Amino acid sequence: MKIAFYGSSLLSSYWNGAATYYRGLLRALAAHGHDITFYEPDAYGRQENRDIEPPDWAKVVVWQATPEALKAAASEAAKADVVVKASGVGYEDDALLEAVLSAARPDAVRIFWDVDAPATLAELKEKPDHPSHRQLERLDLVLTYGGGDPVVSAYRALGARACIPVYNALDPRTHHPVPRDERFAASLGFLGNRLPDREARVEQFFLEPAERLPEASFLLGGSGWTDRPLPANGKPIGHVGTRDHNAFNVPPTAVLNINRASMAEIGFSPPTRVFEAAGAGACLITDEWPGIDLFLEPGKEVLVARDGADVLDIMADLSEERAAAIGEAALKRVLAEHTYEQRAVLVDDLLRKTLAARRAGAAA
Repeated sequence: MKIAFYGSSLLSSYWNGAATYYRGLLRALAAHGHDITFYEPDAYGRQENRDIEPPDWAKVVVWQATPEALKAAASEAAKADVVVKASGVGYEDDALLEAVLSAARPDAVRIFWDVDAPATLAELKEKPDHPSHRQLERLDLVLTYGGGDPVVSAYRALGARACIPVYNALDPRTHHPVPRDERFAASLGFLGNRLPDREARVEQFFLEPAERLPEASFLLGGSGWTDRPLPANGKPIGHVGTRDHNAFNVPPTAVLNINRASMAEIGFSPPTRVFEAAGAGACLITDEWPGIDLFLEPGKEVLVARDGADVLDIMADLSEERAAAIGEAALKRVLAEHTYEQRAVLVDDLLRKTLAARRAGAAA
């Protein structure tokens, strides 16, 4: 079936943490025979910072961030069997959702794909007059990046017909073990953009341990950190493109995952970094959040820290041998249970059943 997908960017991970998720899942869906066109705006300097060129498994349409171009891109939804509007596209999201849903054919499946459900739900609860409240009843499905039962229940309470989490996963063709690259050698590495609801947690889990372990080296990747004062042993390296994520994950003794505050509170939302690190065979330390044990086993496949003090304790006891064993166990687990191909089987079945129901209803 033809899928029109409106998202932030397939081509660039620059200020776009969902890029790996889109690439892994849509590539796997294309292997099921779907004809995918991805519509992304030219915004936030992403086109100047591409990680990949347009792939052979999806057509990419880059539209200018103007009202006229938005209208033209949205009109293309009329050609599709499945129309998807993702959250956080980056230009006039509310207007784009309205335009895309209005352009969709009566027999097309309409989906809102939320890659930041905690933030979206908080905004909807705070704003009863938000236009998205009216759009929920026009949707066949809300799919989410994660969130588990709390997010499902919240969306259903707001009027969504169905809400189904489609969790992050691993594309082993993209993220896998590679030879050690000394550019990224460190005791602990963290990769994440500087965001308002993440910075305090980065201070707690990463910067404070760095100050208390001056003999260790701390590598900080991601946009926005270079102008922030850091401990002497903390090295900021700026944006790390997806082509270097494997290289980043391999050399440190351990790599750290720090969820944004909203994601950590709700839980059941493992970010792409978790599966990228596991896919590279890295020893992962993650902040604590509900549901981690559904994806990796604490103590065996991942190390869990409640705060910066736990990070210090973990690093004090973490030998190179134990770190390697944890990384090996994590890689084995994600290859067995958490690949995008496995996620795509779920989505493919869901799309086919929903489209059949939609067409049956349109013909009635």
